[in-house]
Amino acid sequence: MENACHLSESDLTHYTKQVFGSGYAISQVTRLNGGAQKVVYQLDFLNGFSCMLYVWDLSMNYFREEIEHSDHDMRSYGADLFGENNRVLTQLGIPTPELYNLNLERREYAFDYALVERIGGGKAEDYFAHPDASEQQRLFRQIGEMVANMHDSARDVHGRPSQTKPPRKSCQQELVDNALRQITYAASYLPEIAAAQEGLISVLQECSSRIRPRTSYGLIHGELGPDHILVNANLEPYLIDIEGVTYFDIEHEHSFLEFRFGEHYRYFRQDHLDPDRMAFYRLHHHISLIGGGLKLLHRGFPDRQLAQGIVDHHLKCALKYVHKTFH
Repeated sequence: MENACHLSESDLTHYTKQVFGSGYAISQVTRLNGGAQKVVYQLDFLNGFSCMLYVWDLSMNYFREEIEHSDHDMRSYGADLFGENNRVLTQLGIPTPELYNLNLERREYAFDYALVERIGGGKAEDYFAHPDASEQQRLFRQIGEMVANMHDSARDVHGRPSQTKPPRKSCQQELVDNALRQITYAASYLPEIAAAQEGLISVLQECSSRIRPRTSYGLIHGELGPDHILVNANLEPYLIDIEGVTYFDIEHEHSFLEFRFGEHYRYFRQDHLDPDRMAFYRLHHHISLIGGGLKLLHRGFPDRQLAQGIVDHHLKCALKYVHKTFH
């Protein structure tokens, strides 16, 4: 067995045999690239079976500093959240890879890990330019229905599914505070943000001030791009990276879907969305992604071109808000 993994070869062998049985012998372990928050391996077995090994190793998380200093109620990282949200989505009939086993013991290792179903196939983004228009339409209709079903699961308190007490802050105030932190960070590195800092804060606060209170919140993924939806051989979509699932303003998700899916956003469009919330969350996403992209660059994220592209694109978008308001 080839093995370059968080778990030793003997521990991984013992763990998988405990979960699947003695007939499962690992032939290969492959670390997959791209994740900014958890480490993902594909495990292949001699009997033809394969699955995923997720590892929540905070020392390898590019946003470790923010996680360590975040409000516990607001975090969107951790194996416990993955397990909780996997149960919630499964109970609601929202497709997500099956969780075979979640290990939170931390006896041998200082991190949590899990064995998760492998969905053979690609990601939703692979179908943006799919040559078969009918297959493409069928897939994105399914994704649109899946997301609408998730958003239709509503309650009168925002926050994590297990949270019952109302959070101290409204949805938009939580994100105003986050945006202010991102602006401060970005202003230290980007002269364009430093020059526009006061104007950007003013526009942010103006957008937030227009939002009227509400008492119903939908279940959202939290960062639902086409790279967070796997598609199997039967053209069935599955949500992944589900640690951030929470009850929130669904406009937060729609404003993200809007620019991540482009022309395919038509499969998600809703008539009842609050335009003031949409405007606020659009701006917040741009500001947050400038800060997030910079942190990836500063902390050694391997795909520097991707991180720089995120910064450059969202910098232009955010500055348009300032120029539109003050010119």
